[in-house]
Amino acid sequence: MPEWLLISLLILAKLGLIFFVLLTLAAYLVLAERKILGRMQLRPGPNRVGPFGTMQPLADVIKLLTKEDFIPDQADKWLFMLAPGLAAVTALLTFAVVPFGPPLTLFGHEVPLVVCDLNIGVLFFLGLSSLAVYGMTLGGWASNSKYALLGAIRGLSQLISYELSMGLALVPVVMLARSFSLTDIVMAQADVPFALVNPLAFLIFLISIVAESKRIPFDLPEAENELVAGFHTEYSGMRFGLFFVGEYINLIILGSMLTIFFLGGWMGPFLPGVVWFSIKVLLVCFFFIWVRGTLPRLRYDQLMHFGWKILLPLSLLNVILTGAFLLWRQG
Repeated sequence: MPEWLLISLLILAKLGLIFFVLLTLAAYLVLAERKILGRMQLRPGPNRVGPFGTMQPLADVIKLLTKEDFIPDQADKWLFMLAPGLAAVTALLTFAVVPFGPPLTLFGHEVPLVVCDLNIGVLFFLGLSSLAVYGMTLGGWASNSKYALLGAIRGLSQLISYELSMGLALVPVVMLARSFSLTDIVMAQADVPFALVNPLAFLIFLISIVAESKRIPFDLPEAENELVAGFHTEYSGMRFGLFFVGEYINLIILGSMLTIFFLGGWMGPFLPGVVWFSIKVLLVCFFFIWVRGTLPRLRYDQLMHFGWKILLPLSLLNVILTGAFLLWRQG
């Protein structure tokens, strides 16, 4: 078999596998969240569809597909239809640069467990996370609803406030690894994960990605008791489903990024690298669910105060301290 054909088949196989695993995991993450939140609130959670409720995700998909697809009067129809797809596609594209294990050897060829090992993987992730907000903003603006518009404006200002801190928290990681490649960053943590080397950057990045996910305590763009459902108030059927799936895929992506940047990626003893990577990502997802079931929602002024007056100065200070430490270590 020609080498180019083998490489093309391997890339297609990796894309198909990632697409299948991401969508399946997102569906069952919804079920896990409902079960865990149910237990935390002393109720069983969904348990009627299939054994132990395991077919509930399939029932949810059928419900969304068969619901009426409603477009409000005076809405911008093209933008209204485009926005949910934009939110889901940007979340899916990010996984193209995520290395989820060490390279394998198949048919005498070394196969990296990443679709595309970009040497600017960190910038690719930050760029796509910035683009993701367009789905929410366009959806809120195109809906011709004051609740949706207010949710979109809140989401946009929240992203600007916390993405600065998130990007600055990654500067020490790049300085320590001396590379923008995600694979190189994981390899640089072979001895000690960066969460122990630079705990302040880890904490800032963790808080920033919780804000990036727009979940409690940072769920002001939706805020059911203030804005009904915020930017997706007017969506129904599968278009609402795309926003919903995009949120949970984004959760997996952010968990993967935290694992790569600070938890050593696939590094770990005894078990295969893919297993270690999966365990770490699932633990981060559990943390997101636990936070949602435990903490109250911040007020909008508290959110802005925390982002601009606490997280951003701390991020800048951490960059300076890390640079000074590296210069001191070099002598």
